[in-house]
Amino acid sequence: MAKGFAKPQNVGKTFARLFSYLRPHLGKLLAVAVLLLVNSLSGVVGTYLLKPIFNIAAGMFQTGSRDFGPILRNISLLAAVYVAGVAANYVVNRLLMKVNIHVLYEIRCDMYEHLEKLPLKYFDSRTHGEIMSRFTNDTDTLREMLSNALPNMISSSVTLLGVLVAMFLMNWKLTLLVLGILFIMTMLVGRLTGLSAKYFRARQAAIAAASGYVEEHFEGQREVKVFCHEQKVKSEFGKLAQDLKTAAAKANSYGMILMPIMGNTSYILFAVSAMSGTSLIIRGLMDIGTLAAYLQYSKQIARPINMISQQVTGVLNALAGAERIFDLMDTPVEVDEGKYTLEKVGKEQWAWVRGDERIPLKGDVRFDHVTFSYDGKVDVLKDLSLYAKPGQKIAFVGSTGAGKTTITNLINRFYDVQTGAITYDGINVKDIRKDDLRRSLGMVLQDTHLFTGTVMENIRYGRLDATDEECVAAAKRSNAHFFISHLPEGYNTVLTADGANLSQGQRQLIAIARAAVADPPVLILDEATSSIDTRTEAHIERGMDELMKGRTVFVIAHRLSTVRNSNAIMVLEHGEIIERGDHRDLLAQRGRYYQLYTGMFELS
Repeated sequence: MAKGFAKPQNVGKTFARLFSYLRPHLGKLLAVAVLLLVNSLSGVVGTYLLKPIFNIAAGMFQTGSRDFGPILRNISLLAAVYVAGVAANYVVNRLLMKVNIHVLYEIRCDMYEHLEKLPLKYFDSRTHGEIMSRFTNDTDTLREMLSNALPNMISSSVTLLGVLVAMFLMNWKLTLLVLGILFIMTMLVGRLTGLSAKYFRARQAAIAAASGYVEEHFEGQREVKVFCHEQKVKSEFGKLAQDLKTAAAKANSYGMILMPIMGNTSYILFAVSAMSGTSLIIRGLMDIGTLAAYLQYSKQIARPINMISQQVTGVLNALAGAERIFDLMDTPVEVDEGKYTLEKVGKEQWAWVRGDERIPLKGDVRFDHVTFSYDGKVDVLKDLSLYAKPGQKIAFVGSTGAGKTTITNLINRFYDVQTGAITYDGINVKDIRKDDLRRSLGMVLQDTHLFTGTVMENIRYGRLDATDEECVAAAKRSNAHFFISHLPEGYNTVLTADGANLSQGQRQLIAIARAAVADPPVLILDEATSSIDTRTEAHIERGMDELMKGRTVFVIAHRLSTVRNSNAIMVLEHGEIIERGDHRDLLAQRGRYYQLYTGMFELS
């Protein structure tokens, strides 16, 4: 899996995008840079101060002096330097924590805001886990980079530069020898870093794939157990886990090998410096204090190089995650060229408004030679024409995949038609603002989703300004009031896990109550009563009849008993209307509807 991935594709562009989030915190970042400089130089200067301490101690040993004043003064200065470094490091961590929290907050908010504007097609083509991975795993890599990798790289770079300057000042010839050894080691480290970076993008993609699979199958755990697919699911997840293991192992193995290489390099440098320095002392070309400080630098110099090489892989990993985040943010949002808005023009009257133009909202929906394809290859609807006059109930029946649900998706403009037009009260739906269009439509789907919250809050989701009394009235009309009143806390009962503590039929009743409280002029019922027993269905239909008065209603149903009283019934096959008429007319035609109704043909 990892072979197809590489390091971030455009490091410069990604850094520029990240900097746009860091720009408001530029003052704090400049303070961080200064304090990092103080912290790094404190270590370099502290090591240099060892030189006079060792020389004073050697002089005292040779002369037998008991005057500890000079050595104590130098030790106090050394302590002050290190305390300054510790204080600077503390302030750096505090400032970075604040910047980190704000930047990640802004990125997550921008991601979520953009996500809400994306078309339904985006969510249909990706798993929930894959999308969630951008909010969790990818933002975590950014957090690690901002709080750890970048500051360590800056600090290590300053330390490396300071150590090299100090070593050159002490003995430039010996330093050239040390640099020769370091150059060889750095070339090796660079090669390993390149190999490590190659797999980090693969690791992020593998995490997203595994997360998506886990999310999907946790939601479908009941189906997994019912059909005894535990072994199959385990096997498939094992493959995804193996891909993740392979990518992570290769990335980490190359990354982790750097530390022992650089650690052994420091020992080699120490040994070379010790032997060469001892030779210089014997020849009178170096004092013992200089050698002591130089040996400390020879041990220190490998550490910042090692740190930089390690943090480079962390930065590349974070940039790979950032690219995935910005890829989501760059996904084109829903295009809305709508000019008509929905406004209230009377106590109970709504109208489509564009400038001075007012068109009363009636619920007249028409399809005019509509052709539509999800993938641009296979037409789901073919030259479809139909109409629904205000107050009419139009039903669609047909086999699975015939295009019934697609019609309702197009009315809502979840997708746009390729050819033809859909009009609403004589206005092309493309000319109506999507929010206003959808506000005029009420939908009850076969798959009901309930949010975490009380029953009352879930019903009010249909219209957020609805009062408690209106929500209760909507529940009564949809026949949900009886079972709700028998819940432990009634309307204040808290629902969790998509209403797992309710039956499927009860969840559907709440969804119908949600549509009822929205009080829309057009209702779309997509298998709305499929999970309700026939006795309850009869009660609901009586309540819904009152709700549907004066409204245009589109009904998709497998139960033909629910469509008998429709003004028109459309029989769909392969995206085309093969029969249309009311219940009596279609029975008289003795065609497909007759076969369905009499049981001679079953819907698949």
